[in-house]
Amino acid sequence: MTMTATAPNDSQAKRNVAVLVAAQAMLGAQMPMVFIVGGLAGQSLATNACLATLPISLIVLGSMLAATPISAIMQRWGRRTGFLVGATAGACGGLVGAYGLYLGSFPVFLLGSLLTGVYMSAHGFYRFAAADTASEAFRPKAISYVMAGGLAAAIIGPQIVKLTSTAYVIPFLGTYLAIIALNIIGSALFFFLDIPTPPKAEEGASTGRTRLEMLKTPRIAVAIICAMVSYALMNLVMTSTPLAVVGCGFSANDAADVVTGHVLAMYIPSFFTGQLIARFGVEKIVALGLAILAGAGVVALQGVELENFFIALILLGIGWNFGFIGATTMLAASHDVSERGRMQGLNDLLVFGGVTLASLSSGGLMNCSGGSPVEGWTAVNLAMIPLLTLAGGALLWLVLRPAEPETA
Repeated sequence: MTMTATAPNDSQAKRNVAVLVAAQAMLGAQMPMVFIVGGLAGQSLATNACLATLPISLIVLGSMLAATPISAIMQRWGRRTGFLVGATAGACGGLVGAYGLYLGSFPVFLLGSLLTGVYMSAHGFYRFAAADTASEAFRPKAISYVMAGGLAAAIIGPQIVKLTSTAYVIPFLGTYLAIIALNIIGSALFFFLDIPTPPKAEEGASTGRTRLEMLKTPRIAVAIICAMVSYALMNLVMTSTPLAVVGCGFSANDAADVVTGHVLAMYIPSFFTGQLIARFGVEKIVALGLAILAGAGVVALQGVELENFFIALILLGIGWNFGFIGATTMLAASHDVSERGRMQGLNDLLVFGGVTLASLSSGGLMNCSGGSPVEGWTAVNLAMIPLLTLAGGALLWLVLRPAEPETA
């Protein structure tokens, strides 16, 4: 299927990429922040240790539930409006989370996490927005560069946690107040975006394939599966990491450093992932990502020394980068502008649905599998095997199946 960009003007696309990179760096910093402190704060508030990672699971659930509405908002009123809605929800999530910590109320804290998930959903559309005004040749690079903006977020977020987590008598209250500030200040960036709102279809004009028809397209189906598995495995392991690091005798600052290394590894490859996709093909890069994710699990199972955590989480980040950016590139090239709202919303609904299940499973596996943090950490990493088998099998099927011409 031959795709046409919304406006193949790469000077315009590069300006939008620059804005989105800045948004990824500033607003995106809240994501490593909430993933570092969410489980630890949940552990201090929950009456049942098995529910410690529930705040993170609620963030992902909020993202899943918001994916289709946010996509519809962007389809009707434009990317800027959708991103502003997301930033507003992020600020509200930080406010409610801070209030929950102040009250010592786990349910209120969970409500704040759910609202933060709306921001996370909007944040996920940065990568698609990068492709909107890019030419076909620049598209994988545009997606990759925007993802690379997370490199700054990987540095900024954990450092803010270190500065704010003990700033008040109530642990982590300062972190959630900082999240409010990031959303308020960062939202101004979206006024510099120049992405046309998709034109409304004329009466009687084709609006493209239905959701079911698109899901039946082999390339789209495999792209969604690989994106789901890459993101779900990253979340499954990362959610448990702070609990595992602290549970194995290391400090909360050690946990923040491990997460910093992980998030750096998630985004540093983005400076060249687009070029690798252009040179070697998207299928090979997705396959490489899945193989690296498997390597992360192997390293994690070798021991619970601090270096094992660092190496495993770095491999986890690199594998996520190749798998997720590759799958996003596959998807972006497989649907037309008239299908964008339906396809991208459906994709993120399914992806974050899988991530929600992984996040919910993470806390149970970590805290309720066996009698020690080591046994819990082992269970988390063994759970990667069936998901990797699913994604690897789907990708192999796509590559080996007879080529068929696709029509829009």
